[in-house]
Amino acid sequence: MIVSYNARDDLANYSPGTCLGIMLCDPQHRRGGLLHVMPPDSSIDPVKVPVHPHMFVGTGLPRLFHAIYNLGATRSQLGVKIAGWAQFIGAHTIFNIGQRDHHAIPSLLDRNGFSVHAADIGGAACRTLRLSLTSGVVIIQSLDTPAYPL
Repeated sequence: MIVSYNARDDLANYSPGTCLGIMLCDPQHRRGGLLHVMPPDSSIDPVKVPVHPHMFVGTGLPRLFHAIYNLGATRSQLGVKIAGWAQFIGAHTIFNIGQRDHHAIPSLLDRNGFSVHAADIGGAACRTLRLSLTSGVVIIQSLDTPAYPL
Protein backbone atom coordinates (compact mmCIF):
# COMPACT_ATOMS: atom_id res chain seq x y z
CA MET A 1 0.00 0.00 0.00
CA ILE A 2 1.12 3.52 -0.77
CA VAL A 3 -0.64 6.86 -0.28
CA SER A 4 0.38 10.40 -1.12
CA TYR A 5 -0.69 14.02 -0.87
CA ASN A 6 2.03 15.27 -3.25
CA ALA A 7 0.20 16.42 -6.39
CA ARG A 8 3.28 15.67 -8.51
CA ASP A 9 3.34 11.99 -7.54
CA ASP A 10 2.44 9.12 -9.80
CA LEU A 11 1.69 5.99 -7.80
CA ALA A 12 2.52 2.74 -9.59
CA ASN A 13 1.70 -0.91 -9.21
CA TYR A 14 3.80 -3.14 -11.44
CA SER A 15 2.28 -6.28 -12.93
CA PRO A 16 -0.47 -7.26 -10.49
CA GLY A 17 -1.18 -10.47 -12.49
CA THR A 18 -3.85 -12.49 -10.69
CA CYS A 19 -3.78 -9.96 -7.86
CA LEU A 20 -5.66 -6.70 -7.85
CA GLY A 21 -4.64 -3.06 -7.77
CA ILE A 22 -7.16 -0.86 -5.95
CA MET A 23 -6.75 2.86 -6.50
CA LEU A 24 -8.43 5.66 -4.55
CA CYS A 25 -8.17 9.24 -5.68
CA ASP A 26 -9.55 12.56 -4.50
CA PRO A 27 -8.74 14.66 -7.58
CA GLN A 28 -9.94 17.90 -6.01
CA HIS A 29 -7.44 17.71 -3.15
CA ARG A 30 -4.91 15.62 -5.11
CA ARG A 31 -4.74 12.82 -2.59
CA GLY A 32 -4.46 9.23 -3.66
CA GLY A 33 -3.59 5.72 -2.69
CA LEU A 34 -2.91 2.38 -4.21
CA LEU A 35 -3.26 -1.06 -2.70
CA HIS A 36 -1.98 -4.35 -4.18
CA VAL A 37 -4.04 -7.19 -2.72
CA MET A 38 -3.68 -10.89 -3.12
CA PRO A 39 -6.08 -13.22 -1.31
CA PRO A 40 -9.47 -11.76 -0.44
CA ASP A 41 -9.85 -13.27 2.99
CA SER A 42 -7.29 -13.12 5.77
CA SER A 43 -8.73 -16.27 7.34
CA ILE A 44 -6.72 -18.37 4.87
CA ASP A 45 -3.53 -17.32 6.67
CA PRO A 46 -4.27 -15.54 9.97
CA VAL A 47 -0.59 -15.61 10.96
CA LYS A 48 0.22 -13.16 8.15
CA VAL A 49 -2.44 -10.60 9.13
CA PRO A 50 -0.40 -8.84 11.85
CA VAL A 51 2.72 -8.85 9.67
CA HIS A 52 1.15 -8.10 6.25
CA PRO A 53 -2.37 -6.70 6.83
CA HIS A 54 -2.35 -4.90 3.47
CA MET A 55 -2.14 -8.08 1.42
CA PHE A 56 -5.76 -9.06 2.10
CA VAL A 57 -8.87 -7.29 0.80
CA GLY A 58 -10.72 -7.41 4.12
CA THR A 59 -7.88 -5.94 6.17
CA GLY A 60 -6.05 -3.88 3.53
CA LEU A 61 -8.92 -1.92 1.98
CA PRO A 62 -10.07 -0.34 5.25
CA ARG A 63 -6.44 0.64 5.97
CA LEU A 64 -6.19 2.30 2.55
CA PHE A 65 -9.32 4.36 3.20
CA HIS A 66 -8.12 5.40 6.66
CA ALA A 67 -4.68 6.35 5.34
CA ILE A 68 -6.07 8.52 2.57
CA TYR A 69 -8.54 10.21 4.94
CA ASN A 70 -5.62 10.96 7.27
CA LEU A 71 -3.98 12.83 4.37
CA GLY A 72 -7.03 15.08 4.01
CA ALA A 73 -9.00 13.35 1.26
CA THR A 74 -12.72 14.07 1.21
CA ARG A 75 -15.09 11.10 1.22
CA SER A 76 -17.49 12.65 -1.29
CA GLN A 77 -14.62 13.25 -3.76
CA LEU A 78 -13.11 9.75 -3.65
CA GLY A 79 -13.18 7.63 -6.76
CA VAL A 80 -12.41 3.91 -6.69
CA LYS A 81 -10.76 2.18 -9.64
CA ILE A 82 -9.56 -1.41 -9.85
CA ALA A 83 -7.41 -3.38 -12.26
CA GLY A 84 -5.93 -6.85 -12.39
CA TRP A 85 -7.40 -10.30 -11.83
CA ALA A 86 -5.66 -11.87 -14.81
CA GLN A 87 -6.31 -15.57 -15.16
CA PHE A 88 -3.23 -17.59 -16.12
CA ILE A 89 -4.36 -21.03 -14.95
CA GLY A 90 -7.75 -22.75 -15.34
CA ALA A 91 -10.75 -20.70 -14.24
CA HIS A 92 -11.89 -23.24 -11.64
CA THR A 93 -8.72 -23.80 -9.66
CA ILE A 94 -7.45 -22.73 -6.27
CA PHE A 95 -5.26 -20.18 -8.09
CA ASN A 96 -8.28 -18.20 -9.23
CA ILE A 97 -7.58 -15.43 -6.72
CA GLY A 98 -9.24 -12.79 -8.88
CA GLN A 99 -12.60 -14.52 -8.85
CA ARG A 100 -12.55 -14.69 -5.06
CA ASP A 101 -11.54 -11.01 -4.85
CA HIS A 102 -14.29 -10.15 -7.32
CA HIS A 103 -16.92 -11.06 -4.73
CA ALA A 104 -15.15 -9.51 -1.74
CA ILE A 105 -14.42 -6.01 -3.12
CA PRO A 106 -17.90 -4.82 -4.19
CA SER A 107 -19.45 -6.19 -1.02
CA LEU A 108 -16.98 -4.37 1.21
CA LEU A 109 -17.27 -1.13 -0.77
CA ASP A 110 -21.07 -1.27 -0.84
CA ARG A 111 -21.30 -1.74 2.93
CA ASN A 112 -19.35 1.51 3.25
CA GLY A 113 -21.28 3.53 0.65
CA PHE A 114 -18.81 3.23 -2.24
CA SER A 115 -18.79 1.59 -5.64
CA VAL A 116 -16.17 0.92 -8.29
CA HIS A 117 -16.04 3.84 -10.75
CA ALA A 118 -13.88 2.10 -13.35
CA ALA A 119 -12.36 -1.34 -13.76
CA ASP A 120 -10.05 -3.24 -16.08
CA ILE A 121 -10.15 -6.85 -14.94
CA GLY A 122 -9.72 -10.34 -16.28
CA GLY A 123 -7.89 -11.44 -19.38
CA ALA A 124 -4.54 -13.16 -19.36
CA ALA A 125 -2.09 -10.23 -19.27
CA CYS A 126 -0.29 -8.57 -16.38
CA ARG A 127 -0.85 -4.83 -16.24
CA THR A 128 1.14 -1.93 -14.88
CA LEU A 129 -1.03 0.70 -13.20
CA ARG A 130 -0.12 4.36 -12.74
CA LEU A 131 -2.28 6.79 -10.80
CA SER A 132 -1.50 10.46 -11.47
CA LEU A 133 -2.39 12.63 -8.50
CA THR A 134 -2.16 15.70 -10.74
CA SER A 135 -5.00 14.55 -12.99
CA GLY A 136 -6.62 11.68 -11.08
CA VAL A 137 -6.24 9.54 -14.21
CA VAL A 138 -5.15 5.91 -14.03
CA ILE A 139 -3.05 4.68 -16.95
CA ILE A 140 -2.99 0.95 -17.67
CA GLN A 141 -0.26 -0.72 -19.69
CA SER A 142 0.48 -4.33 -20.54
CA LEU A 143 3.00 -5.99 -22.81
CA ASP A 144 0.48 -6.65 -25.58
CA THR A 145 -1.42 -3.32 -25.61
CA PRO A 146 -0.48 0.35 -25.70
CA ALA A 147 -1.08 2.44 -22.58
CA TYR A 148 -4.67 3.61 -22.12
CA PRO A 149 -6.60 5.56 -19.46
CA LEU A 150 -8.97 3.81 -17.09
